[in-house]
Amino acid sequence: MGQKINPYGFRLGVTTDWKSRWFSERDYKEYLTEDWKIRKALMTKLESAAVSRIEVERTRDRLRVDVHTARPGIVIGRRGAEADRLRAGLTKITGNAKVQLNIQEIKQPELDAALIAQGVADQLAGRVAFRRAMKRAVQNAQKAGAQGIRVQCSGRLGGSEMARTEWYREGRVPLHTLRADIDYGLREAHTTAGRIGVKVWIYKGDILPYKPANEEKSVREAAMAVGETSGQAAPEPRVVSSTAARKREEEKAQKEAAAAAAAEADPEATEDAPEPLIKEADPEFERLLAEEEEIERTTREHHETPHFRPGDAD
Repeated sequence: MGQKINPYGFRLGVTTDWKSRWFSERDYKEYLTEDWKIRKALMTKLESAAVSRIEVERTRDRLRVDVHTARPGIVIGRRGAEADRLRAGLTKITGNAKVQLNIQEIKQPELDAALIAQGVADQLAGRVAFRRAMKRAVQNAQKAGAQGIRVQCSGRLGGSEMARTEWYREGRVPLHTLRADIDYGLREAHTTAGRIGVKVWIYKGDILPYKPANEEKSVREAAMAVGETSGQAAPEPRVVSSTAARKREEEKAQKEAAAAAAAEADPEATEDAPEPLIKEADPEFERLLAEEEEIERTTREHHETPHFRPGDAD
């Protein structure tokens, strides 16, 4: 009882696609090892770039790597210097000179489970109370239009001696429904008390119908058979979800356009400190969280075991 399965692997081939797209009978072991080395190298070098996932696609003589990130400027670097360095590193790992590196920007990091988990982990490493970090993530995801979210932290929470698991959930998270679009992310926070695992499940809606997704999959496989990359052939299937976040998307697009215009006006201006993945909640909500932390602190102090000194019994 209580076994859990990865939502991505559970829906693989039904509503989710493979993150490594290639086929080989002879070089399967070598290609698999290369994929692992590519992901490990990129995640290590781009630790502060808010990378959600890395997709690898191979044809007869080409290698295509898609990096999905919320901070593409850090991945690209000034005038593309960082991207060239990453491409040279990939060529050294794979031995393939025809390496294509694509940087895909994530428009809504508030709806990406891996980025939310990374944001919670960063806050835990920065000594933020775990309950406050989890509740901030839940509120931000709901404001962005998620139909359901669950955030779970496991480890020595609050520096306690005994490890435990705590989680918060809002909305629906139907893990047993195959047509449900469940985004799952796992990250670790390195704290002074040890590692704390952070898991996030986000329910974005139902993917309907299945037929267009199967047709697009056939088109991509045909493109790979003739030696073309399938990433540009067909877009990803869209999710049938609520339209509550449409207004927020428009506002964010306007802000991004204004930021791009400012960057063009002053190209030497760079961001010294990128924005956190999980921003602070509403002032009223932050005030309630602070009151809860104060109540918990005072309650814990009153329940501490008294320390007696020799002679106190007299």
